Amino acid sequence: MASPSETIAQWRTTIIISSSLQNHDSCRTLSAQQHRIRFSDSVETGAFIFPLSGTAFLLVDPQDLPEPLEESGLTERIEKFVQVHRNCFLLLYSPFNGEKELQVLTVIQHRFIGSNLKILPVRNGAQIAKGMLTIAKATSKPHADKIRERMSLARAHIIETSPVWEMLRDIL
Repeated sequence: MASPSETIAQWRTTIIISSSLQNHDSCRTLSAQQHRIRFSDSVETGAFIFPLSGTAFLLVDPQDLPEPLEESGLTERIEKFVQVHRNCFLLLYSPFNGEKELQVLTVIQHRFIGSNLKILPVRNGAQIAKGMLTIAKATSKPHADKIRERMSLARAHIIETSPVWEMLRDIL
């Protein structure tokens, strides 16, 4: 008998990745899962783009930034990324939480509060891949429709079995 993981078809998608990330652990993880990967020089450095789900991720490693953070050009890079991509996420790569990582996180949060940028702290290549794939799958058209349908069924079930609704029906 097949195990549950074998009976469920594995989700695969196309990912456009910045050429600067060709040798990154997350790319190897995504390749091992047999996703269609295309490398591009025309996307932002450190970007992962999922065209079928309309999501984009920008990988930032605080260790690669020069010391005066304001002069690193990071905020300008993120601003450009947010303007180009409607549904965007910042992958803040920090294997450990040091003072510099917290400083970078604080600066980004203060600068982009209220924007459509979502920040996802990650610790390794496997977490990067898992986080991106989870979000991309949930926002891809067929899966988003299934999620909406399940939510509507759950809501209908809750309403049908709710004692409050039963009481209101009895009153009417």
